[in-house]
Amino acid sequence: MSACLLGIKCCWDGKSKPCKRAISLFKKGGIIPVCPEQLGGLSTPRPPQEIQKNGRILNKDGKDVTKSFKRGARETLKLAKLFGAKEFVGKSKSPSCGFGKVYDGSFSGKLINGNGVTSALLQKRGIKIKTEKDL
Repeated sequence: MSACLLGIKCCWDGKSKPCKRAISLFKKGGIIPVCPEQLGGLSTPRPPQEIQKNGRILNKDGKDVTKSFKRGARETLKLAKLFGAKEFVGKSKSPSCGFGKVYDGSFSGKLINGNGVTSALLQKRGIKIKTEKDL
């Protein structure tokens, strides 16, 4: 599960996005919190990042952070395999964890159909993907 949903301050802005339902599920056990962006080596806080039309991930300052996103996705997959995870609950709209809709790359708040880097990789490996909106 995206760690930010559990109140861990790992979002791009140094804040969290606590979700009462996610926290309730966590308290029952069996959930591993992850932040793929931190696992990929990005700092917290960090500039906002969005997936571009060419598939690269740029931050708002124009820096290409694609390698960090891919590294974080691979590290999250390693954890999922290690713990036998069957499902991942990611933060909606995130360029890492989003599923179904992500920001369009213009930093204007516009959403498009798509998946974050980590959610796409996990889904490709047979892990069911949800967001906090599905809980």
